[in-house]
Amino acid sequence: MPGSVPANGVATWPKDVGIIAMEVYIPSQYVEQSELETFDGVDAGKYTIGLGQARMGFCTDREDINSLCLTVVQRLMERNCLSYDSIGRLEVGTETIIDKSKSVKTVLMQLFEESGNTDVEGIDTTNACYGGTAALFNAVNWVESSSWDGRYALVVSGDIAVYATGGARPTGGAGAVAMLVGPNAPLAFDRGLRGTHMQHAYDFYKPDMVSEYPVVDGKLSIQCYLSALDRCYAVYRNKINAQWQREGVDKRFNLEDFGYMIFHSPYCKLVQKSLARLLLNDFLSHPNPNTDSGLYSGLEAFRDVKAEDTYFDRDVEKAFLKASAQMFEQKTKASLLVSNQNGNMYTPSVYGCLASVLAQHTAQQLAGQRVGVFSYGSGFAATLYSIRITQDATPDSALEKLVASLSDLQARLDSRMKVSPAVFAENMKLREKTHHLANYVPQSSVEELFPGTWYLTRVDEKHRRQYSRRSLNDDAPLEAGLVTSTTTNEHIPSPAKKIPRMPATTAGPAVVSMTNGDH
Repeated sequence: MPGSVPANGVATWPKDVGIIAMEVYIPSQYVEQSELETFDGVDAGKYTIGLGQARMGFCTDREDINSLCLTVVQRLMERNCLSYDSIGRLEVGTETIIDKSKSVKTVLMQLFEESGNTDVEGIDTTNACYGGTAALFNAVNWVESSSWDGRYALVVSGDIAVYATGGARPTGGAGAVAMLVGPNAPLAFDRGLRGTHMQHAYDFYKPDMVSEYPVVDGKLSIQCYLSALDRCYAVYRNKINAQWQREGVDKRFNLEDFGYMIFHSPYCKLVQKSLARLLLNDFLSHPNPNTDSGLYSGLEAFRDVKAEDTYFDRDVEKAFLKASAQMFEQKTKASLLVSNQNGNMYTPSVYGCLASVLAQHTAQQLAGQRVGVFSYGSGFAATLYSIRITQDATPDSALEKLVASLSDLQARLDSRMKVSPAVFAENMKLREKTHHLANYVPQSSVEELFPGTWYLTRVDEKHRRQYSRRSLNDDAPLEAGLVTSTTTNEHIPSPAKKIPRMPATTAGPAVVSMTNGDH
């Protein structure tokens, strides 16, 4: 029985707490950034080369933050054949606020009704793009605490990133990521190795309560991001160096010690510059770097620069982009699959990057690697931490199953429907006019949605939202909110089965109408 005390009466610290399973949801429609350049009347390459973006996913008025999270949670539970009884904590990280009081988490609890499980801790967590990381930390901390009852934690990170017409619009996107957290995980969090920096700034914020659009100071936002990266990396290095010293390891940490390095990705070009920025930090902190050959060759002219003076220094940027080019190919480029093809998902952005790495490598290639993770949210809050991937890459291992579950990520991206920039712009206008309305029935078609996608059916006169789910079978009619039984056929065996869990309910499936209010 989960949560029970071991037979010897001695409680043990959970081992290797981290991510056991992941699921990614991306919208079914996208716009080509090259076509958007022409439509917007900007120079060719402004979005595709300058920002490093190829495609941008978006949601019609049929999807909102509740529907995105309903979809990704149910998909994770179904694909891993998990009982809703096995979840003891559920927390949502999002900055897409459609209700100033009611949480997305409480809407998700409708998925738990058939199981009868209402003993589920956690709530929504909000600070720009950092909310998903805060929710993930809370989940890990819960499993490692005296409050843990032996069940899994489930973390959901989701957002719809939209901007007003103008230069920021091509940095939008949408999506959600769900992560199952528990002990004996194939992706285990390094204990005590988090470097955090938090500070007050108005770089990106959403003060207008009736608009989905943010207020953005682009230059300040980049400065805040890069300064947070510098600070977090310095704290992380100090902590891991101290840990290594206690363990008798005679070396200083540097970027080479990360097998992979992933970042929150507002746009892909910033990520490439960020890796170069970490190399600059290593260079400046090195007591005696070799500038005649090797990684730091030709960089002697920058030996005395101050990091805080270089945020917009083109010479420094160009030199370290060149010096870190091979490292970028090896450690970071693969992480940008979802970011490049779908855009900035806000809170799930960095976890879409993690999924991208897992989707493009074999378990054998990943085994034993340390992954550096930099999470940033405007306002601002940031952490650089690390995940250690298990050494066990044998067939049927937890890592093998996790990798297999994400192996279709490229195929999912390729299966989306392309729309013209004009249709995209019409959808943005429709969202702008209707996202806050009561007594509203969405106008967009549900036929283009992926099978198994939850969607908004209406908002009543009291702003209560109702949802249905598209059938998992393309040939079947649309379902009226069918909550799939936990005995559904398993697509991918769950690594979570190695952990005891509460028995599933024997009740059959029920047809319900999903809402965000009375039900």
